[in-house]
Amino acid sequence: MTARKFPALDDFRLVAAVLVVMIHTGPLTSLAPAADFWLARVLARVAVPFFLMVSGYFLAAADWKPLRRFWFHTALVYLAAVLLYLPLNLYTGDSVFVWLRGLVWEGTAYHLWYFPALLWGVLLARVLARLGTPAALSVAAVLYLIGLGGDSYFGLVTRLPAVAQGYSLLFPLSEYTRNGLFYAPLFLLLGAALAERTVPASRRGNAMGLAVSLLAMTVEAFWLRGLSVQRHDSMYLLLPVCMIFLFRLLLSFNAGRDRMARDLALLVYLLHPGCIVAVRGIAKLTGTQVWLVENSLLHFAAVLAQTLAAALLLYQLRPQPLPAKARAWRELDANALRGNLQVLQKAAGPDCRVMAVVKADAYGHGARMVAHLLQREGIREFAVACLQEGIALRKAGIQGTVLILGWTDPCLAPLLARWHLTQAVASLEHGQALAARGCHVRVQLALDTGMHRMGVDAKDRESLAKLYSLPGLKITGVFSHLCVSDDLSASCTAFTLQQAEAFQQSLSWLKEQGFPVLQAHLLASYGISNIPEKHFDLVRAGIALYGVYSDDTPTRRTLPLQPVLSLKARVALVRSIAPGETAGYGRAFLAARPTRLAVVSIGYADGLPRTLPARGGRVLLHGVSCPMVGRMCMDQLLVDVTDAPPVTAGDVATIIGRDGDACIPVEEVARRCDTISNEILSRLGCRLALQW
Repeated sequence: MTARKFPALDDFRLVAAVLVVMIHTGPLTSLAPAADFWLARVLARVAVPFFLMVSGYFLAAADWKPLRRFWFHTALVYLAAVLLYLPLNLYTGDSVFVWLRGLVWEGTAYHLWYFPALLWGVLLARVLARLGTPAALSVAAVLYLIGLGGDSYFGLVTRLPAVAQGYSLLFPLSEYTRNGLFYAPLFLLLGAALAERTVPASRRGNAMGLAVSLLAMTVEAFWLRGLSVQRHDSMYLLLPVCMIFLFRLLLSFNAGRDRMARDLALLVYLLHPGCIVAVRGIAKLTGTQVWLVENSLLHFAAVLAQTLAAALLLYQLRPQPLPAKARAWRELDANALRGNLQVLQKAAGPDCRVMAVVKADAYGHGARMVAHLLQREGIREFAVACLQEGIALRKAGIQGTVLILGWTDPCLAPLLARWHLTQAVASLEHGQALAARGCHVRVQLALDTGMHRMGVDAKDRESLAKLYSLPGLKITGVFSHLCVSDDLSASCTAFTLQQAEAFQQSLSWLKEQGFPVLQAHLLASYGISNIPEKHFDLVRAGIALYGVYSDDTPTRRTLPLQPVLSLKARVALVRSIAPGETAGYGRAFLAARPTRLAVVSIGYADGLPRTLPARGGRVLLHGVSCPMVGRMCMDQLLVDVTDAPPVTAGDVATIIGRDGDACIPVEEVARRCDTISNEILSRLGCRLALQW
């Protein structure tokens, strides 16, 4: 049984924040000092590296594009925290030099060191990342080892006079080595490296690795403690190893976001030192020091409870954005999208993965929003139609494989390499031209098995061999496309099976020749539904992912899919006209009775077919079907609401989707206009707002 997925990364932020509270309160100090050392000085040491790895993970996933925004946002949070704890700095009498050094490098309070470490560390990590992952990690590891010598291994390494002299020059400038130079870059880059992974990791293997590395780090920590060589205990030799397994384990469960957990974790981190002071002050005023201070476990519980209460209060008081009332919008059902993904994954089988096709702005559903949700659900392969769509996904922070199914001019090969995109090879000549650019482009070979659109003839073994011999191409997969898998007639079914056999024969030949085929995929939406047994490594889910079919003609629809998109618009005004009066361009509507007309704020510039009113187009208002009348305008259309309940300006008209028990499926709209759902959805205009 597949383990349930949840927002593991965001949820663990809150766990990590609680671990930081443990570090600064020592829950078991008065009860079991050795156990407290393990809890607060070994186990809890994963907290800050986790925060850093999460930052590196998401920055690298977006190709470091949000770095400037991230840096200034972090700096603002840090400055707010500095102001919050300024009274404590004044109370303790810190010198101006110490305070300024703390502001720039070490933090003005003992827990605020994380922010300058992150601010400096992320800049250094970005510079190192330009060297490539192996070199960047190597340099960061060397820096970490230097920091390790000034931390938990200090008493050992300083037995060498030259090393001791080096650290004696360092510490007047920086009291600790767990900072933005020696500590933060390694964990930021480890998170970034894990963002580049496209193959899911084994949960069991990572759980075992975490257990073994944590046990080894425990032995290391107690050994160093026994030698009394630790100057500080923030850094261990095995800590990065432990963090790799922990982060990979969390990634294997991660799906979705938990904004509340993320915000609460930050508030807990910022507020808990103030709550420590508050608890101690309350204990002194009430004479309960023996309970709230001297009893370390109760002290921790009181601090944590007060911190969580304060964090929850501030979270509830945060400013809320005012809801915007769009004139027309696309409303997406996230649960329907998740459910469709699960249905398609189940149909494909446990040994096959879903590649999400998000071309044409995810069939009008909004590629950025859809891809982000699917990425959080564990999807690591995406398909688009063109280079611009692929770059847009990368800029939006989408990681994993992004396959361009359409043709890309070989002169643009540097952009393919720059954005780590995978290009479909349309022909031998196309592949040769891509390879000639010398950019080492990732490609997948399109095989023509009978559709005769794009691809190398599946029977052309000579061309396939030549493509595999080109040094400028990194071939990561092979695919083909079925042209009549939606038709279950005897002749079309036979042709589909003939295509599948041709594809299988080509794969077998490639493997016999020793040519690597990392990914093979044949089935698209109708193939998944009608011939799921012909799946390979991946299935390409396009229109089915969005819960609709290309048309409403009979087919084998055994998959319980739900439409993701509804199209809605607001009524601008309602007016009455008398019998014999006309309305709209060309006076196309003639009232045969006293009529109430609603002006709905959507038109053909939003992607609706202009002929829809003349072909029986309708909308739903208050759950009642109302006919479109007259000629559709660029930005508006007229609806006869005479037989509907009272309609007023601001009411919502549903053009596609459900309103109460009534529904207008997109297949109906397509049928009325003699086209397919794919065209109706993909033409929906960019000025239509998107919302979940």
